[in-house]
Parts: sequence; structure tokens; C-alpha cells
Amino acid sequence: MEEAMYTVKVGEATPAAGGRPSSGPVYRSIYARDGLMQLPQEIQSPWDFFSGAVKKYPKNKMLGRRQVSAGKAGDYVWQTYEQVHQKVIKIGAAIKSFGVKTGAHCAIYGSNSPEWVMAMQACNSQGICYVPLYDTLGENAVEFILDHAEISIAFIQESKIKSILAVLPKCTAHLKAIVSFGDLTNDLKREVEQLGVSCFSWEEFTTMGEEIHELPKKQKDDICTIMYTSGTTGEPKGVIITNRAIIAGVTTTEHLLELTDKVVDEYDSYFSYLPLAHIFDQVIENYCISKGASIGFWQGDIRYLMEDVQVMKPTIFCGVPRVYDRIYTGINQKIQSGGLIAKHLFQYAYNYKLGNLMKGFKQHEASPFFDKIVFSKIKEGLGGRIRLMLSGAAPLPRHVEEFMRVTGCSVLAQGYGLTESCAGCFTSIANVFSMIGTVGPPVTAIEARLESVPEMGYDALSSSPRGEICLRGHTMFSGYYKRPDLTEEVFSDGWFHTGDIGEWQPDGTMKIIDRKKNIFKLSQGEYVAVEVVESAYVQSPLVASVWVYGNSFESFLVAVVVPETKAIEDWAALNGKPGDFAEVCNDPKAKRYIQDELNKTGKKLGLRGFEMLKAIHLEPVPFSIDKDLITPTFKLKRPQLLKYYKDRVDQLYKDAKMGTAQ
Repeated sequence: MEEAMYTVKVGEATPAAGGRPSSGPVYRSIYARDGLMQLPQEIQSPWDFFSGAVKKYPKNKMLGRRQVSAGKAGDYVWQTYEQVHQKVIKIGAAIKSFGVKTGAHCAIYGSNSPEWVMAMQACNSQGICYVPLYDTLGENAVEFILDHAEISIAFIQESKIKSILAVLPKCTAHLKAIVSFGDLTNDLKREVEQLGVSCFSWEEFTTMGEEIHELPKKQKDDICTIMYTSGTTGEPKGVIITNRAIIAGVTTTEHLLELTDKVVDEYDSYFSYLPLAHIFDQVIENYCISKGASIGFWQGDIRYLMEDVQVMKPTIFCGVPRVYDRIYTGINQKIQSGGLIAKHLFQYAYNYKLGNLMKGFKQHEASPFFDKIVFSKIKEGLGGRIRLMLSGAAPLPRHVEEFMRVTGCSVLAQGYGLTESCAGCFTSIANVFSMIGTVGPPVTAIEARLESVPEMGYDALSSSPRGEICLRGHTMFSGYYKRPDLTEEVFSDGWFHTGDIGEWQPDGTMKIIDRKKNIFKLSQGEYVAVEVVESAYVQSPLVASVWVYGNSFESFLVAVVVPETKAIEDWAALNGKPGDFAEVCNDPKAKRYIQDELNKTGKKLGLRGFEMLKAIHLEPVPFSIDKDLITPTFKLKRPQLLKYYKDRVDQLYKDAKMGTAQ
């Protein structure tokens, strides 16, 4: 049987010329063969998604959170679309009363909550750009963004206000007011106001503005949001996202779900816990809002995440690989601790359903019997009503994807995207099992091609085309805020260079195989600017060189460390360890000593928890040009280092996970 093809060629390959490497052909989704998907003319901004839903579904539950009484969380309490709209209009009016003009910038800082979404929609109502703040970009990121984005008003979760007080004196040039998500103590309010910044509780602020009778007109090309991500130097860079890009992201999401008969409607509910400060959750929540669906929020505490899910019973669940991996691990542990008969039954059911999925059966057709008597318990772990699971932010390991597809009693699709592409630019089609292990074809709003990367051995013109993924289309960002130099760096002839290495599959789907840039995400979605991390660790007087490694399938970092000879010799003498330098480098206690000292240095220099080293290898022989591990200017050659130390790195991860890292 001939294999289905999910892309169509719309442009020819380009040979290497003028110092530029060769590029492969241009491809579009088969569902956009005649041109990129047209955007709905009646939608000019995300505000139209919300206001349209208010008209169609005024009494639908929109935003919900668990009611907390005497320190214990109970059931979800909901606000309707109509109720949320009334509050949003008041907040928008209050923003205007401060003289904040259309096109200005307001910040939102805190865990996902009804207030987060209402602040976002209030900005949308006035054509004001909202700028999410988050502190995992680095110690000074909040201060940098407040100043760089010229924030006028900051909406802040009450627990974050104390931490922001330290940077406020440096950020008052543009900041007019802080609005707490909740109530404020008089002392805290006074502290903020002494710095020349007004401060309000949520209720105080909503009563400030006069009624708005006419909202400003908005255009698709207006800036909707600026999302900050890690830069190569560790300094955040602002990604400018227009209304058009958000609209395109929502529209393509709808089309992709139509292909699997899983379009979201007003009876659906979405569990919100992935950070709204990231584009993935932003697009999904905008899509859910456009359909009149309900959005329930977690409590903001990872310890109660699964409890929140089970109480809310959502129909839509989005996750990053780390979340799905935890679910997979937890289920496997229960299976292995069960009786022999139960284990055999589970394995038989698993193999039977997997076989049917591989034959092309849809999720609900593959094994209704085993779904009911075996896999339903797993479905109950996510509340019992899940009908759609999405994975993004990093590659989902194949074995985890297969497991969730078989046991989750729900369709699952994974995609690939960036902040710069307004979330998904490749997405697998949930009921097409052959797409497992890939991120699917391009979405209908973009075109894609590969560009050769000769220095890494990737050829976009080979029989198995590999190279840097390049994109153009409706969902793309319009540049980096106040950084035309960075914008010029990533755009060439209208193509955005992602820095990720992909490989076209025979059916037109894409597989992510490597990373060109020295920034990557860990499996939980956290960015690591590896050169910044290495520059911190190398400041330790105990080491000569450090190569830090991580990837999107793992949740932590490991490293190969070349120690200073004297440091190891001094430690050996102090601890009575005989042997030459190489022998001492192999001593587990020496490794632990160097690792602890490196992490102390990293912590002192402001590295975050996920940037700490979980395992290291002490290398007695310095990285050399002869071994092709460094350049003549002593820069690390990462692909070559990984190839050289591949077995060692694999062992470091294995040992760290088993708790036996030496």
C-alpha cells in the first residue's frame, strides 16, 4: 500500500552560493496545497474571539478556580463569560483612566489564574500590548523587562509583589501603577507608593474607570504581545507577536483538530497550568475561549496538580514531555508492583490495542473492550473525561508517546514550535499513528524548508534531507523588540532560521534531531543558555574547562569537566588518596567534591535549580584541537564533544536517574 504524503512541494531547492549554504525545496501542508490558509476576515484581534464568545455563550462557565476554606481546597467555583466580560471592561476603563494609550505596554506577572486572563483581555480590549513577566529567565529578568518594554501598569500576583519591591526603584521611569491579583496589606501598599508608584488591590482598580462606550479599533498587524525568551548572552529578548500571528495560531489549531473530529466546543473544559507566560498555553486558551469552553486553573502548587485535575475533570489536557513522563513512570510503577495476572492482562491489552492502532484504527475503535476494563483506570487519573491530549515545548520521547496513545483512552498529538512561530508550526495528526516519533507536517499557515549545516554534516539536498528548519508564513513573529540586529541575524530572504535541526520523513512529516544554537529546552520546558551556564561554572578555581550537556528529552544537566591538576592533587593529599592524576579523577569522592563545588559556584552566581549539575565526568586529558573538540580559539565544538563522549553522557544520565551517579 502506498504511503500517504502530508506535504506538497511549492518551491525548488537552492544551491549553495555567495557564502550561503544550500537549501532544500519549500513545502506546505497537503491541506494548504493551493496557498496558505486564509485568516477569518471578521477577526481582527484576540479580543474578537472573546467578545464573540460572550455574545454566543454568555451563560457558559468561563474561568474557574477551587474554593479554599480553612486552608482546604474544595470544588471549582466559576465565572460566566458574561460576568468575566463585565469585569474586563471595567479593568480596561481603569487602565485608560491612567492615561495609558492604545499601543502602550502593560505587564502580567504570576501563576495562571482568572485574574491573569482578565488582565490580558482588558489589554486586548484597549489595543494595549500585554507583556508576561516571569523569573525563570534569570535573576534580573523582571527588572530588565519592566524597563526594556517600558511597562505602564503591572498586574501582579500578590505573592510576587514583595519580590518586585527590590527592583522597583530602577523601574519607575515608565511604571505608573501596580495592581495586585488579590487584596493588599496597608504596609505593602505603603512600601510601593513610597517609591512613587500607585498600588491597588484588584477590587479597587476595577472600580476606578468610567464606563467605556466605544472600544478602540484594532488591526491584525497591531502588536498583541511581547513574549520574552532567553537570549544567547543570558539577557532576555522580546519576541513581537501581532494580532495576525495569534489569529493564525488559533485558526490552524482549529483546523488540525477538525482532522481528528476533536474540535473543541462549549461543552469542553481545559485545565490551565502550563505557564500563560509561554505562547503554547496562550494560543490554546485563546482557542478554547473562541469556542466558549471552560478554563479551570490549578492552585499553583505542583504538589496538588493531579488532585486539581481529578477534581476539575477536564476534557482537554496539554502537557510538556516532563509531565507525560511522570504520568508514564507513575503508571508503570503501579503496574510492576501489581500481581502477576494483572501484569499479564495489562501487557496483553497493551499489545492488542497497539497492534490495532498500527493497522490504522482510530483511538476509539482500536479496543473499546480493553479501554473499559483495563485502561479506564489510567483515564481516571486525569479526571475520567479527557478526550484530547496535546504535547509541546520539547520532543516527546517515542516510548512515552506510544504509551499515552495506547493507554490514555484519548487522542494525542504532539507539535513543534517556538515563541517566534506563535506556538505550533508543525503538528502531528492525532489519529494517524504512523506520525508517532515525529512532529507531523507543517501547519496550514506556514511554509518550511531545510537549510544545510555543513559544519555539522547536515545536507538538505541529500536523499534523507537534514538541516536547519526555516519558516515563513502567517504565524511568524515580526521581530525582536528594540533589537533589529537580532532580527536581522535570524531572518534571511524572508525565512526565519529556528536553530533546530530537522529531518524530513518520507511521508512529509518532520523529525527533530538536533539543535544548532547553544540554547535548548529541558523536558519540562525550561530554557538553558548553555554558554551562560558554562561561563558560570568555569569561574570555579578548581576547573580548567567545562562542557555542559542537556537535551529536550531530559530534565537536568550533566557535564564533562577538566579539573585543574593542583586542585585534584591537593584534594587527594588531604583525603589520603594515592594514585596518579587520572586515577584520582576516576575516584567517586573526587567527582562528588568537584560537582558540589561547581554547584556552589553556580548558585553563588545566580544559576537556577534546573541549571545545577546532577552528574559529572572528570576528564584528566584537556579538550584539544587534535581531537577536534575545540576550535583554534578554544571554543567548544559541541556536536564533536557529544559524539566523542556519547557513551559517557548516556552513563551519566543512567546513573543519575538510578541515584548512583559517581
